[in-house]
Amino acid sequence: MRIGMIGLGRMGANMTLRLLRGGHEIVAFDLNEANRKEAANHGATPAAELEELVGLLSPPRVTWVMVPAGQPTNDTIARLSELLSAGDVVVDGGNSNYQEGIAISQDLARKNIRFIDAGVSGGVWGLDNGYCMMVGGTKDAVAVVEPAFRTLAPEGGYAHVGPVGAGHFVKMIHNGIEYGLMQSYAEGFELMHAANEFDLDLHEIASIWRYGSVVRSWLLDLAERALAPGAGFEHVRGVVADSGEGRWTVEEAVNRAVPAPVITASLFARFASRQEESFAARINAALRNQFGGHALVTDETS
Repeated sequence: MRIGMIGLGRMGANMTLRLLRGGHEIVAFDLNEANRKEAANHGATPAAELEELVGLLSPPRVTWVMVPAGQPTNDTIARLSELLSAGDVVVDGGNSNYQEGIAISQDLARKNIRFIDAGVSGGVWGLDNGYCMMVGGTKDAVAVVEPAFRTLAPEGGYAHVGPVGAGHFVKMIHNGIEYGLMQSYAEGFELMHAANEFDLDLHEIASIWRYGSVVRSWLLDLAERALAPGAGFEHVRGVVADSGEGRWTVEEAVNRAVPAPVITASLFARFASRQEESFAARINAALRNQFGGHALVTDETS
């Protein structure tokens, strides 16, 4: 099938290449000319403008948006709504908020333009390993794009999970779970790192846990790679960003009165990782000094 891919960053570029390898035709657009040329080198048809991209597609046109979530995605889809026609399909493959996707689909529906929210997981490894595809939308819209979904996903890694909004909702929860798993591994390895009396080889432990252990996983595979000699772990700073999905997951847990302490704690741990100096810890230290006379560590004493 012929698809217009909008956004050729790390994810969009690799997905374009995987689709090309699968025999699909791709019209590729990115604001960066070098990215367009790179896609063209792999067989895509480059488009310098969204108008050109739409003009190179045939009804029902399929446009796949892979730009940063939020305003960039919303602005891109709003522009596409002015260029597309009834029956065409817009796929949002970014990490957008599912509620925004529902609102966007309602706006597009007024012009009879169909909308699919596709949760995509696989990261930079997806090109070779495939991407897990969690897709939300109407059956007729999904059927149009399904050949591409099946090309992008590994065997068993694609599902039409529900109506519009369901794809990004499931991906949001997926990423919340990811936060908790990562934090659990991080805390366990820190505990072993602190056990100086055993002189533990953390890379070796990560390696053996990958075979037969009940905690084996792909994330553990990646931990083993990160801890390998020469991988540069000693230069990594403990600053962990969050891109929104963890926050939205916690908000959903609160709104639906679902206890999610592990995911919530892992989100707060990411906040703490970005603090040069914890104000809360300073208050704690001051209170201990006030009620118990415990010594303070100040700029003068440190």
